[in-house]
Amino acid sequence: MEKTHHLTERRLADAWAELQNHADQGNALQADAYRLAFADPEFLLRRETRGIRFQLELLKPDLDQANQGIENTVVVFGSARFPSLETARAELEQARQAGEPGALARAERRMRNAHYYEQARLFGQRVASYSADQPADKKMFVATGGGPGIMEAANRGAQEMGAPTVGLNIALPHEQQANPYVTPSLSFKFHYFALRKMHFMMRAKALVAFPGGFGTLDELFEVITLVQTGKSKPVPIVLFGTDYWTRLLDMNVLLEEGAISPEDLALFSYADDPATAWEAIRSFYALPGAP
Repeated sequence: MEKTHHLTERRLADAWAELQNHADQGNALQADAYRLAFADPEFLLRRETRGIRFQLELLKPDLDQANQGIENTVVVFGSARFPSLETARAELEQARQAGEPGALARAERRMRNAHYYEQARLFGQRVASYSADQPADKKMFVATGGGPGIMEAANRGAQEMGAPTVGLNIALPHEQQANPYVTPSLSFKFHYFALRKMHFMMRAKALVAFPGGFGTLDELFEVITLVQTGKSKPVPIVLFGTDYWTRLLDMNVLLEEGAISPEDLALFSYADDPATAWEAIRSFYALPGAP
């Protein structure tokens, strides 16, 4: 009887093994017309094959998450620069001993913002606690950009409750690695910001934006725009830290100038503690639990 062949057979694996062996010997890869197209890095990195790279970057995290039962996520955005309370305390003590005014001011600011890390950690715990007893199709998993700061805190809180957590990291000019609280098999690295932001929304059942910088603003307004224009299904969008967000963004100016409609202000809400943030999500979906 004729033998059945599968894509996992050695011929495909050997193509990659050959390249790995070449690299292990310290030899720089050179363009090779005879190399199999799918195992040709020079070919795959050409400008003309960018569309293929888009497709691969879309497919890999999607298939891996589906295989691991990740269908519903609560996405947490926020600054990579806000430290944990223990880190902030150590930095403040060191700055006080050094006695340098600039360093002391920076340490005091980081100490002030460390409470956002702790709140994100508690919020991650709350999401994981709710999902622990839910059937597979009702579970919600914390998903972040996979980096340090607020992202680390949310992943950490969920991981502390025994839940898998998702990290969608990005390759940057300065080295950035996934934080240690992302589940290894759910830790993904992106080259394209656009594909990364698409993945944030593909499974998102809610977005909670903690204080952050340009990256957080970019991600936040992408989501608001997608929901406002009907390109994405409505989801609860929570701005965590009322004082921060109202000082940074006066949304009423947009309304006063006719740049948005009155109903657009209902696209998001504010919260100052994990319970309020979770309640916005719970009430939106009429989830079980005390109000």
